[in-house]
Amino acid sequence: MSRRKNPHPQRAVNARTGLKVAREEEEEEREEPLVLCLRIPDEDDDLEANQQIQKEKTTFKKGVKRKRTQHECDVCEKMFDRPSTLAVHMRTHTNEKPYECDVCQKSFTQAGNLKTHMRIHTNEMPYECDVCEKSFRQYVTLQNHMRIHANEKPYECDVCEMKFRESGQMKKHMRTQH
Repeated sequence: MSRRKNPHPQRAVNARTGLKVAREEEEEEREEPLVLCLRIPDEDDDLEANQQIQKEKTTFKKGVKRKRTQHECDVCEKMFDRPSTLAVHMRTHTNEKPYECDVCQKSFTQAGNLKTHMRIHTNEMPYECDVCEKSFRQYVTLQNHMRIHANEKPYECDVCEMKFRESGQMKKHMRTQH
């Protein structure tokens, strides 16, 4: 008996014995029986056969998420977890910028980038340093600023071991010094 490969098993009835192979829509039309695994190893089976069966067992475990399908860019073959992320990425290839600033007509690929840009025109600086009360338009800029107060320099040059607060500073150092 050949094993049926079901791309969307609904639930494991018993991880060692079978999988429910009918989808809910199919169940309404006709009731399919459970496909039981006929290759459960016996103690008398040889070791090699048992190892092969172990590899073929389903990997469904309670509380563990299955890996979702990947979405691949047809242009550069980059992989994405969500189709929406792929759609945003495709704008880099098409140069599509559907979000336009009403004030200066600058365009953006993502709505969030337009929202951040609008803070330039409104002079909104919602992120404030708790130590020195300096304000910032973006949270990431505040995070980089906080490294000053913590004396944190997480980026280190592999050549001379000089340390930097921001990756861009280290990249510039590598271009100009090494």
